[in-house]
Amino acid sequence: LHPNPKSVLIVGCGAGVTSGTFVLHPSIERIVICDIEPLIPQVVASHFRLENHDVIRDPRVQIVYDDARHFIATTREKFDLITSDPIHPWVKGSAVLYSQEYFELCRQRLKPGGLVTQWVPLYEADRAVVQSEIATFFTVFPHGTIWANDDEGFGYDTVMLGQAEPLAVDVDALQQRFERADHRTVRAALTDLGLGSAVDLLSTYAGRFSELKTWLAPAEINRDRNLRLQYLAGLQLDSNKGTDTYAEILGRRTFPGDLFKASP
Repeated sequence: LHPNPKSVLIVGCGAGVTSGTFVLHPSIERIVICDIEPLIPQVVASHFRLENHDVIRDPRVQIVYDDARHFIATTREKFDLITSDPIHPWVKGSAVLYSQEYFELCRQRLKPGGLVTQWVPLYEADRAVVQSEIATFFTVFPHGTIWANDDEGFGYDTVMLGQAEPLAVDVDALQQRFERADHRTVRAALTDLGLGSAVDLLSTYAGRFSELKTWLAPAEINRDRNLRLQYLAGLQLDSNKGTDTYAEILGRRTFPGDLFKASP
């Protein structure tokens, strides 16, 4: 959805799959991966070279071994894209990567027109956990949107997308990008996921703040001073309520005529 991204920051390496998606995009010139544990990029990611497009060996990649909060708070660099894909918020210390203050830091590190995404798992969570994560994000990115997937019809996880200004998606321009020769590998990768066209990709739209404002009213905002989310999530370690929460979100979704612009 960014017209011409050149730089990206990925918070958390894991198997490198999220980082590896950016290898395919021809406009990307710089990929910064921040991970607190050196063994993750060096060892774990090497076992998933097919899935992550061997991202660790890509010459555009710089790996920063640091706590993500420290790196984002102290770097002077700004990025076109920031994608935050940390571990579950019930894991000790990770709730700081879901706090209002953290999202404010991310916003400060965006270039004009930049986008930030945040992973929100629906599994091992209940309504209160998901509401806290989404509501906290929307306090910093009120124009944010939610994009979701499912596992054989069951709610699995979501990605929140935020930016400073209201989002506008030119569907025809997006489809033209899909069809460009230099996006052949991007299209192939998305086709493997059943998202091989602009319409397929945009069909994952699940809602936005204006639709969910009432539903989010009871949410506890996750702030550095209390990190309440860590404990809310910890109580749902073996929960299987994500499907119900996903259904509640989708039940409030309306067609965003002002968000998507397309020819007949």
